[in-house]
Amino acid sequence: MALAKIVYASMTGNTEEIADVVAEKLEALGLEVDIDECTTVDASDFQEADVVIVASYTYGDGELPDEIVDFYDDLQDLDLTGKIFGVVGSGDTFYDEFCKSVDDFEAAFAKTSATKGADSVKVDLAAEEADITKLEAFAEALAAKAN
Repeated sequence: MALAKIVYASMTGNTEEIADVVAEKLEALGLEVDIDECTTVDASDFQEADVVIVASYTYGDGELPDEIVDFYDDLQDLDLTGKIFGVVGSGDTFYDEFCKSVDDFEAAFAKTSATKGADSVKVDLAAEEADITKLEAFAEALAAKAN
């Protein structure tokens, strides 16, 4: 059984909810899922998984949340060849740099030699029905590449 590891940063709970939607769908598709808040794990923990996912909110004018900066920095030094990655996140369309953390993590994963398994999903604030549909499709695409 393939293992999916999801690491998230969430201030208001929106991004944790996004991570939970993805986790539930992956489990329904037969993957084992390990989900952790970013301050409780190391980026190197991704080396134990087949599918690696980051869920992060974007803070202010496009900044990474303080609590995930170390994880982000360490991620870029890993060799994740053979791993499948995906990125989801939340932001606020009020800001010019909507969900920039999602783009930053995509760029970080590109340095690891991991394979992109699905198009990233950006959610405006809390996930609504249309967002949940996109998040479930994201999980389906990752699961298809993992099997």
